[in-house]
Amino acid sequence: MSNSQQLKNGAAVDERRSWTPMIGLFLAQVLMSFNVAALPISLGGFVEDFGVPPTTASTTIVVYGLAVAALVMTGAKLGQRVGWVLIFRIVIVTFAGSSLLMIFAPSIEWAIAGQVLAGASAAIIVPSLVALIAENYRGDQQATAVGSLGSARAFSGVSAFLIGGTLGTLVGWRPVFLITLALAVAVFALSFGLRSDRGNRAVRIDLIASVLIGAAIVMLTLGFNNLNGWGVLAARDTAPFSVLGLSPAPVLVVLGVVFGQLFFMWTRRRTRQGKTPLVDLSVLDRPEERAAIYAMFIIVLMEAAVNFTLPTYIQVVQGRTPFDTSLAMMPFNLTVFITATLIVRFYTRFTPRTIALFSFALTTVALVWLAFVVTNNWETIPTILGLIVFGIGQGALVTLVFNVLVTSVPKELAGDVGSVRGTTQNLASAVGTAVMGAVLVTLLTTGVTQAVEDHPELPAELVEQVDLDSVNFVGNDELRGVLESTTATPEQIDAAVAVNEDQRLRTLKLGFLILAGISAVAALPASRLPNYKPDEIPDPETE
Repeated sequence: MSNSQQLKNGAAVDERRSWTPMIGLFLAQVLMSFNVAALPISLGGFVEDFGVPPTTASTTIVVYGLAVAALVMTGAKLGQRVGWVLIFRIVIVTFAGSSLLMIFAPSIEWAIAGQVLAGASAAIIVPSLVALIAENYRGDQQATAVGSLGSARAFSGVSAFLIGGTLGTLVGWRPVFLITLALAVAVFALSFGLRSDRGNRAVRIDLIASVLIGAAIVMLTLGFNNLNGWGVLAARDTAPFSVLGLSPAPVLVVLGVVFGQLFFMWTRRRTRQGKTPLVDLSVLDRPEERAAIYAMFIIVLMEAAVNFTLPTYIQVVQGRTPFDTSLAMMPFNLTVFITATLIVRFYTRFTPRTIALFSFALTTVALVWLAFVVTNNWETIPTILGLIVFGIGQGALVTLVFNVLVTSVPKELAGDVGSVRGTTQNLASAVGTAVMGAVLVTLLTTGVTQAVEDHPELPAELVEQVDLDSVNFVGNDELRGVLESTTATPEQIDAAVAVNEDQRLRTLKLGFLILAGISAVAALPASRLPNYKPDEIPDPETE
């Protein structure tokens, strides 16, 4: 069709292409998301096999998001320079290599290295998916393809928790990553059906901007991730160094913000000079586009916090199997998958602003509900109901805000949209996991300290034998083992276990309330999302 025939009522219409290439792109999103979803399930296995605490094991989650967020903008420019199909195939092969590292990892350090490699590969896969969809599909096919990426993430969560939980219980956590290896092989084979430009050798990568944004992301993530271990303000003994007595964690956060601002200043200056920037900031020109980014950050942060908190609590605290974890998380992940798939049907009836406000209201109500009804038994009807409602809101939001970004810019900026999306999602995931871990441990430490003071059966001489400054989430059996090495009597051990059980559950409830507050605040950016339906969207190619 000619360009003049491609617009009808503001919506793009074009020749319909085979969905076979899209299967490969769908599986590529599944590959990345399955890898991420498999990590929380594997935490218990990491702790047992490598003999490390849960917070150390969760570093695998953090470094993956860190690598993607730090490198995705550079990855987008590499794709434009080399060609999206060629670079896509290369990084799928390297992702397969990361799966091999996970399968044969002899220590937690090797597992962390595997996730760094996976994250570096995903830093190019993320913008590739958006660019290749824009290159291969138009009109309603493009909208469906974009929506499928959101459902692919949710589908990965369901399959990872079900398949990974079963394998983790019956065989171990390592075979879970055989699935990511198989997915990588399938995606590579299907990539030969994609069409794309050969790349533009004239594209230059702004190395200064790459360093600035990479340093900003690394500093922000490391700072947030170590607030609890190094100290929120004053430096603890566990901090690698101090800055005039201050913990390096908040210092890194501040420096990360500064480097982020320097990146934006440098990029705007380069754009004014007519030079190619690392990312075209015009994709964030309009308030609606910026609102979509803010909303996306909050959505992914909440999802990461829940996906870290619940598996950690179920496996480490309750000592239950990965399969039990998969069953407990199934209502949430299954609901996210179904909602992300079906939400596109509502785009012609409701505006993005209406859907977003309603969805954030659902997530807020669900989190408040969970804070009041959650118990040590996850199979209760009230808990399942809360997870389902939260999943409905989460699934609708993930697909919605991404669709808002993609449909608002011309095709040639699709890679930039992909890099912005990748940076936002993976920084939010890393920050959500790190901050939630720090908040929960801080709340638990404070609660245990206060509870011990209120229990006379736990004398000061016994408390002195236990380091309350390093309180973490531990199971009852592990706690009993620690206390048995002290002078505690059986009665005192029982009292200490009871205190820990009460404070763990109290901490979990407070964590849900904190997330509910974050969800409520998200109404602010959601209220600035576009207030028009798809047939009213101006075609970005003509702007």
